[in-house]
Amino acid sequence: AQQGRIREKAYGKQKIYFADQEQLPAASDAELRGLDEEIAALSAKVQALQQSCRQMEAELKDLNSSMTTPELARETEELRKDCASYTEKLERIKSATNHVTPEEKEKVCGEQKLYCKEWRRRKRMATELLEAILEGYPKSKKQFFEEVGIETDEDHNVTLPAAP
Repeated sequence: AQQGRIREKAYGKQKIYFADQEQLPAASDAELRGLDEEIAALSAKVQALQQSCRQMEAELKDLNSSMTTPELARETEELRKDCASYTEKLERIKSATNHVTPEEKEKVCGEQKLYCKEWRRRKRMATELLEAILEGYPKSKKQFFEEVGIETDEDHNVTLPAAP
């Protein structure tokens, strides 16, 4: 600092030393433009390298998440075993002698239609009756159902089968 090569600034009890920039040669406008162009070129190169790095990281992530050849071989073998067991099960079902005849199936479907029709009819009658009672009832529908002890299909998540 005494020789003038570096400068000294005192801040309270502390002293800071830094290079004396007045001794450095001043850069011309041409040199500054050249440095700016070099900075721009290097910035473009950095962006290109970052983009390339992101692409490679994405590819690495994709490769790491995919199965290796031994894992794929094990998975294929397991799927073949499953397929064989399902084929065997299908053959047992096909060879079973206790199939339902079309007449039995038709009879059961007819009974289901009859019971569903009756269910709808009775539900409609009960709903109409309850609505008639609720017209003159001072409290809400929910309170009435609780007092009387009525449980609806919706309370038990039961729905009527779709009409065929």
